[in-house]
Amino acid sequence: MSEECGRVVISARGAAHIRAGHLWVYRSELRRVEAEGGAVVRVTDVRGRVLGRALYSDRSEIALRLLTLRDERVDRDWWQRRLRAAFKRRVGLAEKCEAYRLVYAEGDLLPSLIVDRYHDVLVLQTLAQATDALKGTFVELLVEEFSPRAIIERNDVRVRELEGLEMRAGVLYGEDPGEVEIVQHGTRFRVSPLGGQKTGAFLDQRENHLAARRYACGRALDCFTFNGAFALNVAPVCDSVIGLDISEEAVLAARRNAELNEARNVEFRVANVFDALREFEARGERFDTIVLDPPAFAKNRASLASAMRGYKEINLRAFKLLAVGGVLITCTCSYHVDESLFGQIVADAAADARRRVQIAERRMQSGDHPVLVGMPETFYLKCLVLRVIE
Repeated sequence: MSEECGRVVISARGAAHIRAGHLWVYRSELRRVEAEGGAVVRVTDVRGRVLGRALYSDRSEIALRLLTLRDERVDRDWWQRRLRAAFKRRVGLAEKCEAYRLVYAEGDLLPSLIVDRYHDVLVLQTLAQATDALKGTFVELLVEEFSPRAIIERNDVRVRELEGLEMRAGVLYGEDPGEVEIVQHGTRFRVSPLGGQKTGAFLDQRENHLAARRYACGRALDCFTFNGAFALNVAPVCDSVIGLDISEEAVLAARRNAELNEARNVEFRVANVFDALREFEARGERFDTIVLDPPAFAKNRASLASAMRGYKEINLRAFKLLAVGGVLITCTCSYHVDESLFGQIVADAAADARRRVQIAERRMQSGDHPVLVGMPETFYLKCLVLRVIE
């Protein structure tokens, strides 16, 4: 690959943002651009002081994604070193599970680049103009490091449209693996890297599945179950588990995973969770463990108010359904619902349900989705483990 070209001058405000630890510079902070979209550029402030090297986009509102604070050559060897550093931080994970995130974009100082591992299959996402242009290089490096059976491209996410990039999904190396069987901390799953949601599974909840297993007991309810991960992780310590999801496809996948694990105390149902919670309450049913792992209700700031109502509703219903001593594992993956706001929503729901509740644990996304200090956008998944004491 060739050396980067071009230079971008940014405002004092943009420079301060970088010095504070953030990796993004918005288009409004650009003062002069001497580069084409997709280039790796030298970034300077208005006084000519070099701030580092960055990926430049001529389409997105996020115009610059900082790679390094150093004025250094960003070539194939540089990418290899940065990728190896990310891989090294995951040493030991492969001994516990066969699926995890190898590269978490900005969290690993590799902006707009995601690599997930499903046993011997890798899934790649290049979400900005520059990383998309370097896709061939990344494939070469991943083959060198891991000798995978296949590398799948899952560039069918809407954020690429903001970069002027096509939506794509397909095989970049090897052959279509179809379904892949993985083992996560002793629980078996079948995932479809080319056809499932996200890159095949929700890897960011892996450690929270284990936490749920530590607390769960009795009769359990797993809401928004998707492929049944929470349900199947708590099944060994519960008397019975009901998993709910509105997607028939997801429920069929969850049932197949239950068969794979010979989990005979788990039942998966196609249901609207909001309706189902109200119906359980109307029938006077009680649960000892409830998991709430909904999709992101707040996709943007404009949807925040309605999202807050949705989160409060499901948590309120869950508190009413829990027996005394019961445990609620409740999550939000909405970046716009921060930790403080989520805590307040849950507290309001508990108060309206007239329940006294303890916080057993505050949790977040799995460690293979690291949060970068100075960049709050990398912290999106919040999880509370709560116990009803009255």
